[in-house]
Amino acid sequence: MVDEKENEMVVTPWEVRGRVDYERLIREFGTQPLTEELRQRIARYTGRLHLQLRRKLFFSHRDLDVILDLYEKGIKFVLYTGRGPSGTVHIGHLVPWIFTKHLQDKFKTRLYFQMTDDEKFVVEDELKLEETKNFAYENALDLIALGFEPENTSIIFDVKDIALLYDIALEVAKRITYSTARATFGFQDSTNIGWIFWPAIQAVPCFLHAKLTGENVPALIPAAIDQDPYWRVTRDIALKLGYYKPAQIHCRFLPGLGKGGKMSASEPETSIFTMDPPEVVKQKIWNAFTGGRATVEEQRKLGGDPNICTIFQYFAYLFEEDDKKLAERERQCRAGEILCGKCKTELTERINKFLAEHQKKREKARNIIEKFYIKR
Repeated sequence: MVDEKENEMVVTPWEVRGRVDYERLIREFGTQPLTEELRQRIARYTGRLHLQLRRKLFFSHRDLDVILDLYEKGIKFVLYTGRGPSGTVHIGHLVPWIFTKHLQDKFKTRLYFQMTDDEKFVVEDELKLEETKNFAYENALDLIALGFEPENTSIIFDVKDIALLYDIALEVAKRITYSTARATFGFQDSTNIGWIFWPAIQAVPCFLHAKLTGENVPALIPAAIDQDPYWRVTRDIALKLGYYKPAQIHCRFLPGLGKGGKMSASEPETSIFTMDPPEVVKQKIWNAFTGGRATVEEQRKLGGDPNICTIFQYFAYLFEEDDKKLAERERQCRAGEILCGKCKTELTERINKFLAEHQKKREKARNIIEKFYIKR
């Protein structure tokens, strides 16, 4: 019997579980679908579309059309995204970061990346402040390893940089009522007041560029859709403060290697972390849920189902750039011409090759991380 509660969709800034219905999220969050027209507008400036756009991994937005309208009038934008440092980075976290790097390169713009070590401390009961600060430092190495440059990338560590953030956070906090925050985030009587205030701090990087440079430009936020509630309340008060409303472009969640649900650090056996050694990666992939049949004979006769296969999704999200090769893999799967073992072997090789290079770059990042610290 199917456990309905287990499959129930829950998507909040702090928890994602169950089978995610993205069309339903668009309706419930009140966002707009990312249309082919918008993709082609982006392509005017980027050339061939990034695979995450071609494969509709980014599927929803708020005011992306406005950002492009302004850009065409000569008003540039900055990028803003971030990480809640509660543990080690897994490859699901890298998905929007890789796309952010693509946008930064193509539009020649600055990125403000927020490490929310304060949020994770007030939200996660078991974490100490020194732990979240250390996770923030370690997670920043993963960001830098993707090829970001200090000339156009500023990393904000909330606890360390609070003096820079606090005045704007107060301006934001003064204009958001508790009633609005409670309705948006589901705060309860038992919610600590640090958690209640914290959305004001996450709003700050939307407006920080104007404070640092005097240049009032909009921010575009590439991120998973679970973070949308933060920007929803930020957008409500942006004009009152004299800023542009922040725009967003939302990505899907990279699935975990189990049956259903996104990749999550709380389920380490179904997550691939950037620091996993090759033998651990291999074990996790070989234990993954696939769309294959129970036996080789059935697979040859009936074919597999790539739509529910986590292995195929990893090729689609990150590890197969060539659309024709991805389509051929899908055809072979459905026709029973390829077995799960072959796909698992190939994915293991590609992920381990990627991680080997990533881990080298990550260690080198320790020597330059201070260059990324935000300048006051």
